Amino acid sequence: MMEATEPTDRAASDAASGDTGDIGDIGDISDDSAGDTADDEVDPVVEAFDAVCRRLAGFDDTIDTEWADGYLTALAASPRRIEVDEWLPAMFGDNFERAFADPADVGMALVALQARLHLLRQDLDPEFLLDNPDTVTLAPLMQVWDDETRARVVEEGHATAEQVAKAQTGAAWAEGFFSAVDDFADDWPIPEADDELADTFTALCETIAALGWDPAGERFISFAKAGWKDADPSRDELIDEACFAVQDLRVYWLDHGLKHAPIRLAPKAGRNDPCPCGSGKKFKKCHGA
Repeated sequence: MMEATEPTDRAASDAASGDTGDIGDIGDISDDSAGDTADDEVDPVVEAFDAVCRRLAGFDDTIDTEWADGYLTALAASPRRIEVDEWLPAMFGDNFERAFADPADVGMALVALQARLHLLRQDLDPEFLLDNPDTVTLAPLMQVWDDETRARVVEEGHATAEQVAKAQTGAAWAEGFFSAVDDFADDWPIPEADDELADTFTALCETIAALGWDPAGERFISFAKAGWKDADPSRDELIDEACFAVQDLRVYWLDHGLKHAPIRLAPKAGRNDPCPCGSGKKFKKCHGA
């Protein structure tokens, strides 16, 4: 199941770039995100999330709703619950502070982002996934590239017909997903080559990454032939399989997640600095004694 979003300026510019090369390693997604149609009824959580992403795009045109939804999906699928003070700066850099300087705006934006992440975490509840292994629970937000959208983008002069032909629904979402994986690589340990589940982990990641591969490229063709013997997969089928792969990764972490959360050390207090405990005493006179 996929929810479509409104077109964005990035969608047209990405199509115009025509950059749809194959990825190299897992997570190296090509920058060929998509364009288009809107649902008749928009969920208020999605609407608020989309508004925040559009505002951020005014400060960084590499940000759009589809990319951001992929990023949050990876956070929701992570073996560790990553808190907002970690993922917000990793996701947006200083663009969030630039876009939302007013305290009221900051609160609104944080609520919108965390509400979307909360829904994704609900969709990826491990117990439900274990009980319903054949159900697609995710509803990713993707800009849909269809013939009508491609024609309109060409008509409006944003790109040529050849360029928009390369735009693929779900590519930006996959790019966002692996951006989060890269940002929190310690939380996504790749199994050793001799691990019996290494091939499974790689296959799941590649199923997600395939959304960003050039459909005419050798790697995608090989992937499609391995999974669909009788006919080429439709875009909807590819998206469903990518959603199943994310869900399977969430379950995978139950038995193969981090044994201990990564240790992130705070700067050590100097002996003449105030003690971090908040006593008001110097560190050397308190916990540093």
